[in-house]
Amino acid sequence: MPSRKLTGSVVAGVVVVAVAIGAYTIEHSSSSSGASGAAASSSPSSAASGGPGSGGGGSNARSGPAAGGTAGTIGSVSTSGFTLSTPSGQQVTVNEASTTTYQNGTSSTSASAVTTGEPVLVLGTTSGTTITATQVIVQPAGGVGSAASAAAAGVVPFQQGAPATAKQIGQIPANYTEGSGTLVSGTTADKATQAALAAYPGGVVDRVVQLSNGEYEVHNIGVNWPHHIFVNQDFKVVGAD
Repeated sequence: MPSRKLTGSVVAGVVVVAVAIGAYTIEHSSSSSGASGAAASSSPSSAASGGPGSGGGGSNARSGPAAGGTAGTIGSVSTSGFTLSTPSGQQVTVNEASTTTYQNGTSSTSASAVTTGEPVLVLGTTSGTTITATQVIVQPAGGVGSAASAAAAGVVPFQQGAPATAKQIGQIPANYTEGSGTLVSGTTADKATQAALAAYPGGVVDRVVQLSNGEYEVHNIGVNWPHHIFVNQDFKVVGAD
């Protein structure tokens, strides 16, 4: 009997140690995989393709909706908004609100101006490829948002699996680093967005930041190039990459 009791105690001790080791192994493994997952999710390489909703070009994309906009041709229209297609083929959902204003060129108009086939410039709050519009501006034929204007500007459409285009045009701020700057909104963001889309239509502006030198970096998604458009304090485009 004493030997059987001793054997049982040894077995029980081994089981406890095994369970403890197993629990530690599982917890440690889970913790490690979680850390790896966090690192992967924060890695800019996942956004390098410049696809819909991505930061594009390995940018340090910021979370949350921000001031921006896009230009393109209206597709379907509903009571709550409309869809549009940019010159590079990006599909965008536009939500309208009671505070949304409308223009036809430089003249004020109403929501009835939003009809299928019309080229428009949309300004508002961007979240991925959805924009809550503060302003919708009907464009003239061949204006901002047309395929011809995008092609003339050298915008490279997004293609799944295609590497980001490495090209710089104009002046890139000397001390610029991706992800730097302070988010701006309101009239300032609208003017910078309009300038960027006039020069390089085809993408979706998902944020505008002011850099340390006072210029603005307009962040562009949904295209392979350009991802960053630089606008000076006079709201003139001075460079892109």
